[in-house]
Amino acid sequence: MGFGYGANAYQQVRSRGGTESADPHGLITLLMDGALERLVKARAHMLRGEVAAKGETISRCIEIIGGLRDSLDPKVEPTMVERLDSLYEYMSRRLLQANLRDDTTIIDEVSKLLHQVRDSWVQIAPAPAVRAVGT
Repeated sequence: MGFGYGANAYQQVRSRGGTESADPHGLITLLMDGALERLVKARAHMLRGEVAAKGETISRCIEIIGGLRDSLDPKVEPTMVERLDSLYEYMSRRLLQANLRDDTTIIDEVSKLLHQVRDSWVQIAPAPAVRAVGT
């Protein structure tokens, strides 16, 4: 696992904007936001019986979660990274099951888990750089 975010995952969140100027922490936040948005859409497609749109939206969400997995850096804190990797892998598996079973409760479960990860991630945001006077 390197620090590559995955070009496909970034394309999935381009509708949110801001990827050009976002720092790595901000980009991860954008990926999570993009996945959460797609979970809402997938749930709506599921409820309306829109099979193709549901499948496409869930697939894109799984791609974004793959980008989140790719962004993990095991050198930072190996135990935490291993747990997050397992959690992301679990979310992907659950989304596949949700798609096959048309089960909104699984979508809700993954959404709740991802919200918890996102909330924790936002709380550890790096301090903004202080600019020297006159620059």
